[in-house]
Amino acid sequence: MQFMGDQLAQASQGTMRIDIYPSQQLGTERELLELLQIGSLGMTKVSSSVLEGFEPSFRVFGLPYLFRDDRHRFAVLEGDVGKKILLSAERFNLRGLAYYDAGSRSFYTKDRPIEAPEDLEGMKIRTQESPVAIRMVRAMGGAATPIAWGELYTALQQGIVDGAENNPPSFYLSRHYEIARYYSLDEHTSVPDVLLISTRVWSGLSPQQRAWVQEAANASAEYEKRLWKKAEEDALAAVQADGVTVIRPDKKPFADAVQGLYEEFRSEPVVYNLIQEVRAVAAPADSLAHAAQ
Repeated sequence: MQFMGDQLAQASQGTMRIDIYPSQQLGTERELLELLQIGSLGMTKVSSSVLEGFEPSFRVFGLPYLFRDDRHRFAVLEGDVGKKILLSAERFNLRGLAYYDAGSRSFYTKDRPIEAPEDLEGMKIRTQESPVAIRMVRAMGGAATPIAWGELYTALQQGIVDGAENNPPSFYLSRHYEIARYYSLDEHTSVPDVLLISTRVWSGLSPQQRAWVQEAANASAEYEKRLWKKAEEDALAAVQADGVTVIRPDKKPFADAVQGLYEEFRSEPVVYNLIQEVRAVAAPADSLAHAAQ
């Protein structure tokens, strides 16, 4: 966000600026979205999981093993399908500007490693307050337990949950690795963060100002992608150096266990149609393969 602010100030020759309030100083992610809706806040960044409660299109990102690989994921997010989802919440006064990479989420546990879906049987796993995430953990045999992120360290300590799931930097920076000594890189979901602007603020900008804001947002997303890759590498190295056992299981059994989730969305046409659109997107490597055939 600081990078975006610098880019915007430079492009606008100092006529526009972004004041940043980090670490939930202005409220939780949901509260920030509500402030955005009434125009009391100009911009915010939240997990797309939180947006599921506002606009159903964002539920598609919570589906496990939706993307074939990282190339496919970025082709979706940066292409027409991703842009359509970004703008889908405008009717709720929320306009998406860009996605920020938040990597892939994997399971971490206290007492035993997760090497196959059946290892989740009987385990209480913390999830985000996302209906899709809850259904995913249940499909794999675990007991999904939504708990606020700020309360999770204590919940792990006290045995309220047996484990959780998140990306490597979050696992490391939260210090959850001090308690959960097994990290299984099943990489079940890749839930992006979303940078949003209030439509009340957006409508008050001139066409030139809108262009500056969007260009700064796009530049910040590319910059964040590079930072994220390094953060993931550093986080994994740090937890392993501390003695955490990192498991790289076969992902196919996990993917097979959750296929029923996709059929459940037949009754939700918005999400089901998006699933088909996402699957139809060709990543750069896919395009080259098709051209060679």
